[in-house]
Amino acid sequence: MIRVALADDQSLVRAGFAMILDAEDDMTVVGHADDGDSALELARAQQPDVMLMDIRMPGLDGLSASRQICGDPALSGVRIIVLTTFELDEYVFEALRSGVSGFLVKHTDPADLVRAVREVAQGEALLSPSVTRRLIAEFTAKPGPPTLIPATMNLLTDREREVVGLAALGMTNEEIAAELVVSPATARTHVSRAMVKLHARDRAQLVVFAYQSGLVRPVA
Repeated sequence: MIRVALADDQSLVRAGFAMILDAEDDMTVVGHADDGDSALELARAQQPDVMLMDIRMPGLDGLSASRQICGDPALSGVRIIVLTTFELDEYVFEALRSGVSGFLVKHTDPADLVRAVREVAQGEALLSPSVTRRLIAEFTAKPGPPTLIPATMNLLTDREREVVGLAALGMTNEEIAAELVVSPATARTHVSRAMVKLHARDRAQLVVFAYQSGLVRPVA
């Protein structure tokens, strides 16, 4: 059973998402929060598998709450999907740097919402190729401080480095498998091993690490 928590200052949004998710046989909504401080308390009390987090909330905003949750080892099992009104929300990239697993626009279709929660609960990143390209462009325009030193990436085998590079282009496990002519299970294993070695929470953070460390560089 996937345990989901909702953090949004709009009660109608929370109620709508809760109705959609609770209708699924493999999901249950374990709590609601209407600001960042309440979201932190909810995450600590319930430790949900997935938290849907609005960025713009009163008091402690969703980005700050997400940063605290992602940075707390006791909450390492909580994966966050950021909710935003617009796909090009100015905070999306900072949220990904903070360790969230991806983002959704609030007007997303119910089927896409359900699929997103399932994917993130399984450790996948909610990053489409178009979003990955925007992420790359953001790092190119405003490079932040390196998250990993180059030596850390040297822990990866040559194949793992290759797989991480393809994941950083937005490829799924199936697409990576086709590119390298291996089975999807083998591609998934390489991705998982790379995440363990780099202490990445999920694929979204793996993409961030790949670019910030210099393993993959944007093509001019």
